[in-house]
Amino acid sequence: MKLINDIWLTYLSIAPYLFLGLFFAGLLHVIFKKDFVAKHLGDNNIFSVIKAAILGVPLPLCSCGVIPTAMFLRKNKASKGATLSFLISTPQTGVDSIIATYGMMGPIFAVFRPIAAFLTGIIGGLAANIIVHKEKPQEYTETESSDCETCDITEPHNHTIFEKTFSGIKYAFVEFLDDISLQLIVGIIIAGFISFIIPDNFFADFGGDGFGGMLLMIAVGIPLYVCATASIPIAVSLMLKGISPGAAFVFLVVGPATNAATITLISNMLGKKLVAIYLSVISVFAILGGFLLNYIFDIVGKPKLMIMHHHEEISLFTKFVIGLFSIMLILSIYRKIKNKFKKIESGDEMPKHTFLIEGMTCNHCVANVKDAVRKVAGVDDIEVNLAKKNAVIEGDYNPEDIKKAIKDIGYKVVE
Repeated sequence: MKLINDIWLTYLSIAPYLFLGLFFAGLLHVIFKKDFVAKHLGDNNIFSVIKAAILGVPLPLCSCGVIPTAMFLRKNKASKGATLSFLISTPQTGVDSIIATYGMMGPIFAVFRPIAAFLTGIIGGLAANIIVHKEKPQEYTETESSDCETCDITEPHNHTIFEKTFSGIKYAFVEFLDDISLQLIVGIIIAGFISFIIPDNFFADFGGDGFGGMLLMIAVGIPLYVCATASIPIAVSLMLKGISPGAAFVFLVVGPATNAATITLISNMLGKKLVAIYLSVISVFAILGGFLLNYIFDIVGKPKLMIMHHHEEISLFTKFVIGLFSIMLILSIYRKIKNKFKKIESGDEMPKHTFLIEGMTCNHCVANVKDAVRKVAGVDDIEVNLAKKNAVIEGDYNPEDIKKAIKDIGYKVVE
């Protein structure tokens, strides 16, 4: 019962801030367009790198969701430096995780986290530009982006306010929530287990509050697949068990910014040298940021972690928000389960015109595959199943054209 109670209190602490964060994520969906982003990121200079970091910090994209966007930017002549800056800064934080960080970890963490993501993105982008300094600057042209209008984050400008509002709500509470819901639940459960199983000050007693704790967080965080929001309750639970604020910050950086699938896709898109820069910059500056954050908290005092206790009263409005978010979360899990078992009754035999695709990890990936395949001559219809990692395509088309279209956006068709 104590374990269940710890998990439940963690959920109650983060749910209201997640609801608010998702609302602002939907707002950004309406405002930002990928072609607007690509237009400003073509030159191999510091300005394109800075722009990429500025645009990446508030966008609510997870470490897998950022890959299709980065593919689009690169295809539309964004420099390698700007692309890497975007890849580093975007998954570490977002408007949803900034609000949730403030709610559970306080204002210093909430401000420090996006600033660190911004600076780390710039350093990584500049390092990439130095490596590829002989590459010719690539200029953005309106013509080149016009064939990818379906890749836009937003709907066309001629849509009504109601349609744009509906699009933002659907993106935030259906598409984006579907991408993070399972990770979020797993993160909250892990946080509850850490709170229940590990004794107080366990990590402090074994050096987890120093440099050793930071190295441990890098070893755990780099291969782990966890989004910026789901990493928050885990980091809070680790701090309650003796991990220093700096070591928790390291986990908040490397957990969302890296995972095995992302590393593979970046290697295919930008090359092994830039993967080395990507991992080195994230790890080194996560540790430097961790030491700086520890120094700040040594001056101002320990952070007040806003974990709800069983005796605290919840306002009626907060209860309403938690209830509303809970319904949306349950619906998201239902959609994921339904999609996973979809078409099982048809048997295990693969239908005709089915392509197995490696590298798809979220709804952003699904949307990019659909957009690319629909442009192939002869394609009448396409249905992508994320759970089965396949695409069922109808029409009179050349299969090699399908494979090329999928490969061009960073995925691989399995023979």
